[in-house]
Amino acid sequence: MTKPLNIGMIGYGFMGRAHTNGYKRVGDFFPELKYRPVLKAACARNKENIQAFADQWGYESIETDWKTLIARDDIDAVDICVPNNLHKEIAIACAEAGKMILCEKPIAMNTAEGEEMCQAVEKAGVANTVWYNYRRVPAVTLAKQIIDSGKLGKIFHYRANFLQDWTIAEDLPQGGAALWRLDADAAGSGVTGDLLAHCIDTAIWLNGSVSDVTAMTETFIKERVHQETGQKQKVSIDDACAFLCHFKNGSLGLFESTRYARGHKALYTFEINGENASLRWDLHDLHRLEMFDHADEGIVRGWKSIHVTDGDHPYMDKWWVPGLQIGYEHSFVHHVADFLKSLESGEPCHPTFRDALETQKVCDAVLASASDRSWHSVS
Repeated sequence: MTKPLNIGMIGYGFMGRAHTNGYKRVGDFFPELKYRPVLKAACARNKENIQAFADQWGYESIETDWKTLIARDDIDAVDICVPNNLHKEIAIACAEAGKMILCEKPIAMNTAEGEEMCQAVEKAGVANTVWYNYRRVPAVTLAKQIIDSGKLGKIFHYRANFLQDWTIAEDLPQGGAALWRLDADAAGSGVTGDLLAHCIDTAIWLNGSVSDVTAMTETFIKERVHQETGQKQKVSIDDACAFLCHFKNGSLGLFESTRYARGHKALYTFEINGENASLRWDLHDLHRLEMFDHADEGIVRGWKSIHVTDGDHPYMDKWWVPGLQIGYEHSFVHHVADFLKSLESGEPCHPTFRDALETQKVCDAVLASASDRSWHSVS
């Protein structure tokens, strides 16, 4: 018999939909799970908009004040899908109320806020996780298994990029409900916290901690009209960021992210080079993992493409038949499934708040380095 887990969703944008889809589908494909998500309440300030979201996605009720949502006895877990500047206050209130927390990335505006959040959830002992969903793309999970097996040998290089082009237009405003990611007061940073945070989390998961960084950032359009005031004001986010780093295992890292790469909508790739083998992955072909194994016979040695769809590949026994791939939305289903499993086992669901704080520390070091043009240690 399954046990209901009542979900309170705060926010209704892109991530609110992605997470909700995970809650709705997980029971169909992971029927063995003890816990079953129940869409109990959705919350946002605009009553009309949140009611429309609740009606479309099947939430039982709505709230227009997140404090009221958290205070409800029928809410077990709170999903925080709001701008970054709201994460800390909501997460700490959830922890103090004894609610489980699933929080969008990045964890906070900065390391200091993230540390407060970590201390709150650890003091309260509540289950928590941060939605770095790319860990749960089967091909990326397979890369983790191969790396952990030692197949690559000593690691020399890790490189990643995340390229978009949607902010090139000079007349695109900043701020407001849809464009808060362009407003530093709401987002904290630009591509560093939004896109590179994904690359950094994956890199730490696959290759270990980062010790120090040197970075550069650029804001190409210096002023934009703010949607909430109608006034043109300075743009404070980073439109592009690139950094070099040392990993604690001795390998070198190269990272780049921009929203000014014309022709790229969401190009996220990583490559890791070891003494014996290399791996690379591309979000645009997310069900494939490419591998070069120097142990192969010389005349047939070369890059091979692993089609990650067989039942013995990570997560794939839950879906279709070999050869039929899955997509982006399934990574959220997998994250929900792993969170529910963690409630049964009592083990943490990674990345936890504490895990995500490590990524935040790297982001902060990157921004500090870009500001003073020097190497910065990751504290």
